[in-house]
Parts: sequence; structure tokens; C-alpha cells
Amino acid sequence: MRRPRDSPDEGLVGAAFPDVDLPDQDGIVRRLSELADGDPLLVQFFRGPWCPKEQTWFRELLRLQDAADVAYTRMVSISVDQPETLRGLRDGLGARWPFLSDVERRWIERLDLRETTDTVHDPYAPYVFVLLPDLEVSAAWNGYWYWGRPCREELWTALRAATRRVRPDWTPDGPDRRG
Repeated sequence: MRRPRDSPDEGLVGAAFPDVDLPDQDGIVRRLSELADGDPLLVQFFRGPWCPKEQTWFRELLRLQDAADVAYTRMVSISVDQPETLRGLRDGLGARWPFLSDVERRWIERLDLRETTDTVHDPYAPYVFVLLPDLEVSAAWNGYWYWGRPCREELWTALRAATRRVRPDWTPDGPDRRG
């Protein structure tokens, strides 16, 4: 999955996202398709817990956590940090979604999401994706510059659109009222 250099966001919509398999914060290998479990999936790639932009962004995601839980939406965060570091971050935040560890950087090149300006940590570039359960990209944001990340309203809109696509009982007039 190569991201177009001239349009890193819109150029990915409709693409098939790879079924990334990585250990979670407890060392259990998880696949994105398993984590989606038939629901829309918000996938966040982040630099690391040391980055103040990421710390701010996690506070935004935490505000979405309760709504995602009741709206049949899954979330996952991915970085190059050790599972133990991710467990501490997740627990400290009070996050309930899985944090995946690509400490070996198996996926960073395959996804073309390497943060090229940070040669010390060699992290992921901060991207956010909304995926359909079959891992089709429904929306994407390049968050290298903080304002490139989606605001809560943009995420809400993108997740609503993804949910409409996967819920056959969501009609324009509300729930299917056939009697």
C-alpha cells in the first residue's frame, strides 16, 4: 500500500488496507480483521508516548472511547514501542482499546508510514484511518502536522458513513420498521 505523495489522504480511500498482525500490549498477536470483528475500525499510527502531539491526540481519542463502545466501532493504536511500554501508556490513559507493537518494524515500510524526519526513534508517521470491516479504507488523515489530524466531528462523520455502509438496517428514515 503505497501512499501517493501528492495526496496522502484522499488517495488512500477505497484501497484495501493490509491485515496487519502484531502483538498487543500483553504480547498477544492480533490481526486488524480480528479486531474489527465485523465493525468499523479506527486505526491510529503514532510516533510514541514521548511526543507531546501524541499525548494531546490521545486525550481526543479518549473522548471518543465511550461513543465508539456503544456504536459498535472498534479502535486500535499502533507504534514501534515495546508491548510493556504500550501497556503502561494504555493503562495510564484509561484506554480500553488495543495498542499494537511493531517494535521490529515489520509493517512500517510495507505500509509506507515511516516518519522520515525522526532518525532517533524511527517511528511511524502519525496517520489515522477509518476502515470498514473488510479493511477497505473509508477515510484517512495524515497527522504529521497536528492540524492534519481529524477533529472529533470529522471522526464522527467518517465513522457514521462507515457504519451506514456496513449496517443494512440503517435506512434514511431510521431503523428498519418493516412489521
